Amino acid sequence: MIFAIEEINNSTELLPGIKLGHQIYDSCASIPVAVHVTFQLSSGLDPVFYTGDNCSQSGTVMAIVGEADSTPSIIMSRIIGPFNIPQVSYFSTCACLSDKQQYPSFFRTIPSDQFQVDALAKLVKHFGWTWIGAIRSDSDYGNNGMASFLDAAHKEGICVEYSESFYRTHPRSRIQRVADIIRRSTAVVVVAFTGPDDLSILLEELSLKPSPPRQWIGTEAWLTDSDMLRFSFCAGAIGFGIEKSVIPGLRDFLLDLSPSKVAASPVLTEFWEDEFNCRLGQRSATNKNACDGTEDIETIQSPYTDTSQLRITNMVYKAVYAIAHAIHNAMCQETQSITQCDKFTRIKSKQVLTQLKKVKFSQNGYDVSFDANGDPVATYELINWQQSESGSIELVTVGHYDASLPVGQEFHINRNLTWMEGGTQVPLSVCSDSCPAGTRKVLQKGKPICCYDCILCPEGEISNATDSPECFPCSKEFWPNAKRDTCLPKPVEFLSFNEGLGIILAAFSVGGACLTIMTAAVFHRHRTSPIVRANNSELSFLLLFSLTLCFLSSLTFIGAPSEWSCMLRHTTFGITFVLCMSCVLGKTIVVLMAFKATLPGRNVMKWFGPPQQRMTVVSFTSIQLVICTLWLVLSPPFPMKNLTTYKERIILECALGSAIGFWAVLGYIGLLAVFCFVLAVLARKLPDNFNEAKRITFSMLIFCAVWVTFIPAYVSSPGKFTVAVEIFAILASSFGLILCIFAPKCFIILFKPEKNTKKHLMNKSQF
Repeated sequence: MIFAIEEINNSTELLPGIKLGHQIYDSCASIPVAVHVTFQLSSGLDPVFYTGDNCSQSGTVMAIVGEADSTPSIIMSRIIGPFNIPQVSYFSTCACLSDKQQYPSFFRTIPSDQFQVDALAKLVKHFGWTWIGAIRSDSDYGNNGMASFLDAAHKEGICVEYSESFYRTHPRSRIQRVADIIRRSTAVVVVAFTGPDDLSILLEELSLKPSPPRQWIGTEAWLTDSDMLRFSFCAGAIGFGIEKSVIPGLRDFLLDLSPSKVAASPVLTEFWEDEFNCRLGQRSATNKNACDGTEDIETIQSPYTDTSQLRITNMVYKAVYAIAHAIHNAMCQETQSITQCDKFTRIKSKQVLTQLKKVKFSQNGYDVSFDANGDPVATYELINWQQSESGSIELVTVGHYDASLPVGQEFHINRNLTWMEGGTQVPLSVCSDSCPAGTRKVLQKGKPICCYDCILCPEGEISNATDSPECFPCSKEFWPNAKRDTCLPKPVEFLSFNEGLGIILAAFSVGGACLTIMTAAVFHRHRTSPIVRANNSELSFLLLFSLTLCFLSSLTFIGAPSEWSCMLRHTTFGITFVLCMSCVLGKTIVVLMAFKATLPGRNVMKWFGPPQQRMTVVSFTSIQLVICTLWLVLSPPFPMKNLTTYKERIILECALGSAIGFWAVLGYIGLLAVFCFVLAVLARKLPDNFNEAKRITFSMLIFCAVWVTFIPAYVSSPGKFTVAVEIFAILASSFGLILCIFAPKCFIILFKPEKNTKKHLMNKSQF
């Protein structure tokens, strides 16, 4: 402070021709002493600074620099506020002092704790610490600062396991209790919002019975205090400190101590005797030798001579210059680039207060100004306690924080950090481990939100982020993977030619068609034989043709459904089966009419000859054609994605379009089959060595049995098995017809040619 005042008094630009006076008081960290001095200053009872004509306003207080602690500053500001005496503090950081309603004349060159707590909360969040402990000084600084920090931490999603207060004057039992809480806690990170004197007492208690390793997070009040570096078990501590600065000429000023200067100052005398272990003058100290004058202050290493860590010192320097600039603006005028100051101008402290609000200047590369709350722009250095090669703890600047930068860009780390116990990996401090993707957080009952269990996402839902509070469902055509952390397209399933079931059914389909063609070839080669001609060979060939189509129609059910295949598969199947049933019905009627014609006086065959048989087949088939045409015109089948049968896959199938059309087609086939079965039963006992009605009866019995069981199987079969059931019904009924009706005839033709004679067929004996 003295250095700054002398520098200003020697300046030709700032307050030229005017000398600033000063008086320095030591409050001894005592609030009553600070209050007493404040009343003295505000009432004008302070000692006269200078006498004579050189001083225009002897003894009038223009401004006060101080106090260091927040609590004395609060009291001082309440006292001098009504007198409009500006107060500029260099180390009072309590956010409460930004309230201009209560502290209208308060300014400070150190940032408010509100900025620091925001920076601390962002720092804790940056390293992923969500479970921390908190300790504070039981003072305005500690209580207000911690309250603001806890609020900022809560907004960042950080949980606090404990928050304890203590003060250096508290009984040791209170200090021990706080130390025990730190030892027993599960939180690895401890945020300390304390003064250095308070924290040193707690750390001394912790050193008696070391706790598990703790990662300390500090504020500017203690983190940059060189006396705190003796606690080596706090190595790795990080936090924010006031920016380190350079004040040109300060070291030389400090080292320029003549014996007369030292002797004139009780403070310097005490410092000199402590450093050199000698006594000055006739002091009462008997255990020290008298100083002999050979003592050289430049040879010692002490905080007094160390100007490499000028942090709070620079805040004092700025405070003095801010007041000087305010007085300058109140007293001086600039005319034609020449500054003129009238030292006889009488100004009041209120004028200085007004000018302080407008102050804006740059000193040694540092900008100085105050916002509407009397606070400066908040800038911090990120400080890390790192152990040097010699084993000592050093303050290392590893980053910066600038509150004036845009949101998200304030925080910047530019060097590697050292953590507790010299570690290089960021320590973990969480109540519960992070929930991986594929799970969601479920809070533990009665515990903070940072304590939770990780529950696997329900079926059909995923979470693709760490610590997800909720799982969300995949869209309809997607399904979670095994880890349930991403949605994958559902596999599309249909009866394919590439899978085993499809290959087997296709093989039977093609095999059945080939068998039918071979049967037709045998019949064509022996078309003049009696057994082929016995029951209208034309209907037999037409029946074989329709059976071939029936076998081949089942192939349309295999493969990916398309618009055309969906319409083709059901209509082709319906029409070919009706054609088949019409032929069988025609053959059954032929059997009945043939035996009726043998009765005396009957000539019914002329009414059911080949033309009538063809007309019967055409008529019955035409009805099915009409049904299928109406179905396709009004509401045809169409391909669809079935998303309901299976959750995890899509069934590509043909929707019926109109269920009435589908069941009308099946119902008509069933009606013809029942009619044919009834007629075949009636004709089964007619005498003949080769009565075809018996074979038709068996084939219709198989046909009806297959399609009766098809209905419940079709309705209950899921997915592609619905199609497989339908194909099986087509193949089973088709094989039933060809084996029951044509197999016996082929056997006789190929292996029993002696029975393929008209005489044998007309024989009434049992075949």
